[in-house]
Order: sequence, then C-alpha cells, then structure tokens
Amino acid sequence: MNLPKRAEDAHSTLAAAFNTGDVATVLNMYDTSGIIVPEPGKPVSGKAQFEAAIKSILAIKGTMEIKTVYCMQTGNLAIGRSEWNITDGDEVKISAKGIELMRQGDDGTWKILIDHAFGAEGDLIA
Repeated sequence: MNLPKRAEDAHSTLAAAFNTGDVATVLNMYDTSGIIVPEPGKPVSGKAQFEAAIKSILAIKGTMEIKTVYCMQTGNLAIGRSEWNITDGDEVKISAKGIELMRQGDDGTWKILIDHAFGAEGDLIA
C-alpha cells in the first residue's frame, strides 16, 4: 500500500492498512520522531514505543473506520481532526475523537507526526 500524497487521505490510508492487517504501512504512516497517544494520558515516542503502540492497536480485532472531520494544510504541515472507531459486528470495541499533526516528506508523502487518538474528547484532561 502506498503512503498518501495528499494530507486529507491520511485517515483513509491508515484505516485501510489497519483493516488489511498491513503492519508495515501502518508503521510507515508515522514519523517515529513524533508522539503517539494510544491511550488517554499515555503519550509515547521513539521507534520501539511506536511499534508497541501500533501492535497493541492492531491486536484489537475488528474493522476500523475513520471519519475526517477536517484537514487543514499550510505548506508541508497539516492538522486533522478525526472521529474513529473499531467495531466487530454490532460491538463497538473502541470509539474516540482524535487530532493528528501531519508532515509532508521530501518524497511528497504524508506521515503522522503527532497522533493524539483521544485529543478531541470533550472530557479530556491533560
């Protein structure tokens, strides 16, 4: 799977990679010099921590859906606001509202630099 060439395609690319179990693409969607928040209040950074966080999310069996609420871009930076969930049939395994900062690389592809998967939750304290 190819990385997105448009910032607004990052969410759909990430969901498609998750849903096909494409660990390599999911990992490549991230700039591991950044931050990922796989659980509220637990930000991590660094390649090993990113990999552990991604693998724990991929361990949740089901189908990921990511709705892009907005994506605003200036130059090689973009910020996205998402509403996402992982469902298994009628069971919602996880549901949240996230904020993602993305950066375009020299090759024209977009990677997520900061992924606060719960960053737009109304009751978030941190």
